[in-house]
Amino acid sequence: MSLTPQAAHSQAHASDLIAPKLARRMACWLYEGMLLFGVVFIAGYLFSTLSQTRNALDNRHVLQAFVFVVLGIYFVWFWSKGQTLAMKTWHIRVVDRQGQPLTQTRALLRFVLSWLWLLPPLAVIAPFKLPAGESSVLLLGWIAVWALLSRFHPQRQFWHDALAGTRLIHHAPFSKH
Repeated sequence: MSLTPQAAHSQAHASDLIAPKLARRMACWLYEGMLLFGVVFIAGYLFSTLSQTRNALDNRHVLQAFVFVVLGIYFVWFWSKGQTLAMKTWHIRVVDRQGQPLTQTRALLRFVLSWLWLLPPLAVIAPFKLPAGESSVLLLGWIAVWALLSRFHPQRQFWHDALAGTRLIHHAPFSKH
């Protein structure tokens, strides 16, 4: 029984939509965090300069909202193009369930849902005013649990990707010959 060209393409395309190994995705996640340090630093500097904030606690909530918006713009822009710099370095691409590039709306949904990495432990830490050491253990423990939960997804995707209708895939760079 031979496959039609469309069915053969669908099978080949489905095999291209395999999630990268968890270790590689987490390495990319850490590298993204290092790159975001610069983005957040410049956003904070720009905010404090334009608002003439002299004390770090002045306008703190407005600064947090500003940084949230800057991060949203950063991720929505790059994800709708397929990958951030860290994802490009680690040969990872974000696509929708069908393997197509993300729309800006879907990228925005992914950005909002990606806060599941951080909001649950932060919600626990805030009312109890836990010390830095305990807060770090709780935050890092939740990140590890959230990452390991991807093992229970049928395609080994992170759960915020499943909820957003997106997926991370291996993306080999094009050969130069």
